[in-house]
Amino acid sequence: MNNYETVFILTPVLSDDQMKDAVEGYVKVLTDSGAKIVNKEIWGLKKLAYQINHKSTGFYALIEFDADGSAIEKLETEYRRDERVMRYMTISLDKHAVKYNEKRRKGEFKKTKQVEEVTA
Repeated sequence: MNNYETVFILTPVLSDDQMKDAVEGYVKVLTDSGAKIVNKEIWGLKKLAYQINHKSTGFYALIEFDADGSAIEKLETEYRRDERVMRYMTISLDKHAVKYNEKRRKGEFKKTKQVEEVTA
């Protein structure tokens, strides 16, 4: 089993409940394929860098999981079939990315106090 992470953007015309249901649907697709969900984050409505289908915002979501390659095929097939998905990207994580994600989830990358400049 390999480590993967998928980020997808859903159309902004959905309600919050519809968006959460869509994310849970993709989690179910993964678990039905034998994947183990490591982390799930809903980032919410964000401004897009450029318009997609004449829309300037979208609901972002991230799912981190352990799975075989066949689960990726099933997940991306579901993305392509769903009209609510504007964009998606699934990547394989190496050991360094997995460690980084663990630290990020634990909050080890929070902002540190800024040192005040001393003026003479």
